[in-house]
Amino acid sequence: MMILVNTNDVPGKTITKVYGLVKGNTIHSKHIGKDIMAGFRTLVGGEIKEYTEMLSEARKIALKRMVEEAEALGANAVVNVRFSTSSVMQGAAELLAYGTAVWVK
Repeated sequence: MMILVNTNDVPGKTITKVYGLVKGNTIHSKHIGKDIMAGFRTLVGGEIKEYTEMLSEARKIALKRMVEEAEALGANAVVNVRFSTSSVMQGAAELLAYGTAVWVK
């Protein structure tokens, strides 16, 4: 099982090998119906659940791709895990997960 932490090390473990930067990304958008619903929500305020769901799904996919890249290198952990988002176009966002692949004992 891959260990994922957003710290420099894994408590109780020692990093014995550093494989380097690993990342996973995806670009997601909502279909026009959900985009229209989100537009209405911006008028009345409150959480825009359609986009919350979209980004949550994108985060899972990006994280999975990052883990797959780390596993391909032979790592059993990723430290300093971070997320970054950027708007690609209206209604579409890229989500990037990245960190440092390592082997811990």
